[in-house]
Amino acid sequence: MRARAIGALPLPLAGAGGNIAGLILAGGRGSRMGEIDKGLAPLRGAPLVEHVARALAPQVARLVLSANRNAEVYARYGPVLADDPAHGAWQGPLAGVAAGLAGSPLPWVATVPCDTPFLPGDLVERLALALHAEAGRAQDAAAAPPSARMAGGQSAGAARIAVARAGGHRQSVCMLLPADLLPSLRAYLDAGERKVERWQDRNGCVEVAFDDEAAFMNLNTSAELAQAHTLAPSGRKDRP
Repeated sequence: MRARAIGALPLPLAGAGGNIAGLILAGGRGSRMGEIDKGLAPLRGAPLVEHVARALAPQVARLVLSANRNAEVYARYGPVLADDPAHGAWQGPLAGVAAGLAGSPLPWVATVPCDTPFLPGDLVERLALALHAEAGRAQDAAAAPPSARMAGGQSAGAARIAVARAGGHRQSVCMLLPADLLPSLRAYLDAGERKVERWQDRNGCVEVAFDDEAAFMNLNTSAELAQAHTLAPSGRKDRP
């Protein structure tokens, strides 16, 4: 992708030489797995977080992790960022996203949960391409003659967040967003809000469709983790 910019912010560029940090969200309580640290649950001889890190690392320039316990273990994969205690304990994925935006070394952040071991290899690139398209649309609308803008009605600005959609649902924690949305997110959390999709929509969100629903399988329970042992690395069932 060719580098462009809207205002002072360069558009996202995926890959090892790009300007996107990958944030693995591993700060949850794991309540549906008996409050274990889900990111460290074993799958085929490696913790879930390691599977996620392997999938995400080639797609971004840096990896960082959000975690609220076992920081010394997570540090094997990248710098570890804890939730801001001002928002309280166990406040959900947006608290981890806020920590990641605050600690990101790069202007863009791609977030994924620690319990999705089968993530697609083109996740970040496709989310970035969607934001490039959004920026191009906004530029075209701004450059249009006043008569054309009036005829077409008022045009909304470009979406600032791209999020995956698969299986008929928004995969809300698999998103790409600029780090400069941190003040908006902190204000949202300070107001007691926690719903991810509501905050995304408030800041302008574009959904990117992925055909492979299995790639976004969340392992929320012990039964789902057991099922994952029977799946191929793609998330599909192994052939007998």
